Amino acid sequence: MFIKITKSGNYQYAQLVESYRENGVTRHKVLLNLGRVDQIVGNPSYQNLARSLARLSKAGEVVNPSDISEAELFNWGHIVYRKIWDQYGIGAILGKIAAGRRIRYDVDDAAFLMALQHLLRPRSKLGTFNDQHRYIGLPTVGLNHLYRSLDMLSECKDALEEELFAKNRNLFNMEVDVVFYDVTTFSFESVRADSLRDFGFSKDSKFKEVQVVLGLVTDCEGRPIGYELFPGDTFDGKTMSRVLENIRKRFGIRRVVIVADRGINSKLNLKLIRDEGYDYIVAARLKGMKRSVRDLALSPEGYVHQGDEGEEFCYKTLLYDNIVKGENGEVHNLREHLIVSFSGKRARKDRSDSRRLLEKAERLLRNPSQIKSGNKRGGKKYLRNMGEEPEWVLDEDAVERDALFDGYYAIQTSALDMTAMEIIDAYHKLWKIEESFRIMKSTLEVRPIFHWTESRIKGHFVVCFLAFLLERSLEFRLNRSGEAPSPEVIREALNSLNFAKVSLGGEEYLIKTKAPGLANRILRLLGIRPPRNATPATDFTLPQAE
Repeated sequence: MFIKITKSGNYQYAQLVESYRENGVTRHKVLLNLGRVDQIVGNPSYQNLARSLARLSKAGEVVNPSDISEAELFNWGHIVYRKIWDQYGIGAILGKIAAGRRIRYDVDDAAFLMALQHLLRPRSKLGTFNDQHRYIGLPTVGLNHLYRSLDMLSECKDALEEELFAKNRNLFNMEVDVVFYDVTTFSFESVRADSLRDFGFSKDSKFKEVQVVLGLVTDCEGRPIGYELFPGDTFDGKTMSRVLENIRKRFGIRRVVIVADRGINSKLNLKLIRDEGYDYIVAARLKGMKRSVRDLALSPEGYVHQGDEGEEFCYKTLLYDNIVKGENGEVHNLREHLIVSFSGKRARKDRSDSRRLLEKAERLLRNPSQIKSGNKRGGKKYLRNMGEEPEWVLDEDAVERDALFDGYYAIQTSALDMTAMEIIDAYHKLWKIEESFRIMKSTLEVRPIFHWTESRIKGHFVVCFLAFLLERSLEFRLNRSGEAPSPEVIREALNSLNFAKVSLGGEEYLIKTKAPGLANRILRLLGIRPPRNATPATDFTLPQAE
């Protein structure tokens, strides 16, 4: 028997109906007409009738709403990242690495919990241990196991990267002819320097804290390939040698074009890249090149024009001999293409920036005591000292020289077989690695770092690398399906996949909370069947992928 709702005119009616089969066909027999639904709702007579029927059927006492416990939320969105974790076979890789060691805990469980916490709810390792109960269905991991796992992850970093690189190529057809490289810094809550942590130029203006330097290699979609840690006082350009060696020896990539920003563009670095048999695409310092090159770049002849009026874009290719003097004085010639482009939009921005600096220079002239002689940054780049005693004037020649280059940008490359637009497009994708650092520093909250031993610091970065790989892999799949959510929106969606656990009539139930559309689309994308809306806690199992 069941209650059937039918509609007649403007009202809905409730009927007590019994199902039966006749000649193989299911039919319904109306046992009782209960009346209009709007008159039943909130009617105490019907409520009393329901309780009486429950007692007669020996269903037990109807639970009073006041007997329901407060709800406790548990997240099940972690199964999305567990699915990707298992697709990469990370657990199997860690198990193979741990097989020869006397480890009496599950490294897979510990590593996944730490990576997951970075993805969904960044915490310290102690906070991760205390917060792990919120993830329903995950095995409990001891605090000492989290710390000990960092030591093991530190030791197996290279093996993990190599296995994951191979998996990435197979799973997502990773294109690795063009890779992106950049350097950033991560600070510590400490002023104690050692062999790894040291003071240096901070990209986050944290000059009173020790730091490490991280060089990250990604593919054209921003998915990480590998990284290296350097002491905190290492200059960007000095990181290239080890990274090139690792690309060649560990990943076996045959043809690589390295795309990097100006920080890597030193002549010796470029020669090092060519000596390794690789090519490069780097931003060029057009203003610092010899006059004959600047004149060719600024000449209107030879430009290929694209775009509409007002949004003009044009470019041309110059053959360029980059002369490099070696450490022993020997001279080398790097044959390059110099791709010079002009953008109307960039010109407007450059002019706006120049006006702002000019206004700062004029304010400094009105307050000469604020002018410091140690640098030429900011508005001071447009000032000139006219005598031994400070006598500052506006450097109009410098203003005019800068104005000549408004809207122009130059890229130099050794990849002579690539077209100008291929070079420009590849360089424009460099923002992906800049976005990668933003995600690591904000969304994943890699910093500040509270570990003190070198092994655990390095293990912490392995965890962050794994978390970043999972996030970028999910983002890549969403992009391929036509979605473009930010990492913050993805985190919010997965954090919304919760159960409310309540006690009702002496039994515990899990009631699924409502999730936004993105969360459900992610589940469908990965082939994960959502759980039922309400489940007795004793019957609950984690949803499985289809």
